[in-house]
Amino acid sequence: MGQPTPARSDDWWRSAVIYQVYVRSFADGDGDGTGDLAGVRAKLHHLAELGVDALWFNPWYLSPMKDGGYDVADYRTIDPAFGTLAEAEKLIAEARELGIRTIVDIVPNHVSDQHPWFRAALAGGPERDLFHFRPGRGEHGELPPNDWRSEFGGPAWTRLDDGDWYLHLFAPEQPDLNWAHPAVRQEHEDILRFWFERGVAGVRIDSAALLAKDPRLPDFAEGRDPHPYVDRDELHEVYRAWRAIADEYGAVFVGEVWLPDTERFARYLRPDELHTAFNFSFMTCPWDAARLRTSIDETLAEHAPVGAPATWVLCNHDVTRTVTRYGRADTGFDFAAKAFGTPTDPALGTRRARAAALLSLALPGAVYVYQGEELGLPEVEVARELIQDPMHARSGGVDPGRDGCRVPLPWVAEAPYAGFGSRETPWLPQPEDWAAYAVDRQLDDPGSMLSLYRRAIHLRPAFGEGPLTWLPAPEGVLAFARAEATRCLVNLADTPVALPENAEILLASGPLDVDGRLPKDTAVWLHV
Repeated sequence: MGQPTPARSDDWWRSAVIYQVYVRSFADGDGDGTGDLAGVRAKLHHLAELGVDALWFNPWYLSPMKDGGYDVADYRTIDPAFGTLAEAEKLIAEARELGIRTIVDIVPNHVSDQHPWFRAALAGGPERDLFHFRPGRGEHGELPPNDWRSEFGGPAWTRLDDGDWYLHLFAPEQPDLNWAHPAVRQEHEDILRFWFERGVAGVRIDSAALLAKDPRLPDFAEGRDPHPYVDRDELHEVYRAWRAIADEYGAVFVGEVWLPDTERFARYLRPDELHTAFNFSFMTCPWDAARLRTSIDETLAEHAPVGAPATWVLCNHDVTRTVTRYGRADTGFDFAAKAFGTPTDPALGTRRARAAALLSLALPGAVYVYQGEELGLPEVEVARELIQDPMHARSGGVDPGRDGCRVPLPWVAEAPYAGFGSRETPWLPQPEDWAAYAVDRQLDDPGSMLSLYRRAIHLRPAFGEGPLTWLPAPEGVLAFARAEATRCLVNLADTPVALPENAEILLASGPLDVDGRLPKDTAVWLHV
């Protein structure tokens, strides 16, 4: 299989494989039922052998965990459930010794209601100006200041005992910051320096397009231009200031930017702003050859004018796991379509997920792999009474929430809790069949999902750094070249397709048929 790919040069991020670590569910080092930094440190060699270039950590900061850590109470303190700041520094250094960089998550739109600023604001201090407090409408101020809706459902406003309301685009425990205030900007610039000084190689920016608000806080009108709180022009001044700081340290940014307008999206990737942004078009795209090709073409086209690399991701901590989604009648992803009891075909979904892994890893740019995707984990339907995600409660119990893709990982098939490491029951229950996906079992199986990912990541440099060139192919088949003699074919058609003559198979997501043809829902890497 060869050795892990050595650390790359300063532009490593342009074609990196980045592994997303949801610490709470990765590995439990102290046995209390919650994943922690000790657990991650103990598994670093697994990640090095997988061949990844960097780790992206979801928020590991002090938090009441009302939204999985995205409600931050202190950016300079590690939550005690995960460990200590000293452990985080050790983890960053130990990973770097293995050629693996660290990316941390910054949540600039809001903080926890337990953050010192907000507690001081509730006490009537000048910190009130750091948030969006407003009197209500109606005869007695009993109505919210405007009609904005929370991303988690319900109004985006909560009323306090003194009669005023405060804005929260997410949960009530996540008050939005006022980015027009210089202290908010200064604090976040200081936070960036704090983590860059500790060896962090990059920052993922949560909800990157939501920070700036129209100061009038007007009602939301469909089609309003500009939008009162999405993608406002004043945001770019913030990210230019951030970029100057990142450049001092040789660090990089990846933005969570959900925007349908490709020209507006590309503005965030100008040379003096963010380095990369997540590609949600590809992640939410159905398993359909024409639509996947369109998504790939549009992604590459919107990045080209600013010279930024594309990013490719099949799943993350917010969306239905790939194996389950691809086994459903509707293979796309839409938050509004999530529902309990949606039927899925696990075998079909797994076959497609294996093919999609080879497709994404063959494309030009960076690839993100969410923990457990390399094990082929399915989405878990968590019992209603055990769901912790606020999306479930805020939807009135209709939305199953996001906990189904956050179930703790299985490491050792025969160990308690599948080797997650707990003496106590994990914070989310694992299904009875979870041991079948355990790392130790998959390492011994050359046909496992883990074996496929390991081989693919180690072979990926064969595609080189060049652009993508589409090749003639039957309808329903994606075929492209990168390096001069390297090809990727993905068959989404109903019938098998012949491979090119004189082609050496580098890797296939599944077996060929008896005639040596590529079956439906199968991908292959070729050297021609």
